[in-house]
Amino acid sequence: MKKIAAVLLAMFAISCQGAPDANPKALAKVTDEVKKGDIKKDNAKTETAIFAGGCFWCTEAFFTDLKGVEKVVSGYIGGTVANPTYRQVSSGATGHAEAIEITYNPNEVAYEDLLEIFFATHDPTTLNRQGNDEGTQYRSEIFYTTPAQKASAENFIKLLTDQNIFEGKKIVTKVSSAGKFYPAEDYHQDYFALNGDQPYCQMVIAPKMDKLKKNYKSKLKAVK
Repeated sequence: MKKIAAVLLAMFAISCQGAPDANPKALAKVTDEVKKGDIKKDNAKTETAIFAGGCFWCTEAFFTDLKGVEKVVSGYIGGTVANPTYRQVSSGATGHAEAIEITYNPNEVAYEDLLEIFFATHDPTTLNRQGNDEGTQYRSEIFYTTPAQKASAENFIKLLTDQNIFEGKKIVTKVSSAGKFYPAEDYHQDYFALNGDQPYCQMVIAPKMDKLKKNYKSKLKAVK
């Protein structure tokens, strides 16, 4: 994925998040419908959501500035090796996905809103691939941590399909029970915030962030 030194700058023009630009209004409608049928949650101050949608440098950046999100950690989940390294996961041999673990306040942001951003910022119709990034480590998968999350995720995908949000393309996103999440190495954390001037960030992540700010301004934290 991120062999930057060996990849021509031109290749960065193809987003690792190659989302087919699902209509924001259509996605918002799905979010509202899922919320109506949501099952009762507990009164926990924070909950955890785990999403895999390709390069975690990208997915982390999309959720960090959302209202109600307290923390986002890049890491690995869904594999067979304990304490995997980035090199091991990148080989595709461990079965892990690059993912993010989101700690959020459900009284400030609903899980369904997180799902909306997830489906708006990656392509859920490409199997084990996002743009130039190919392999099971880049799969689209939702790892639920509560029964309510499982129900919401499955209902969300059903409505996306029923309403043909992705114009006939089959959604391949899996919904799985969350296992052990392993935080990635320190240099992967807050990557976009700390390395925004890097070519990969400028060519791949920044354009997606601009769209996020334009289409979901009301869901973002106020700029300090």
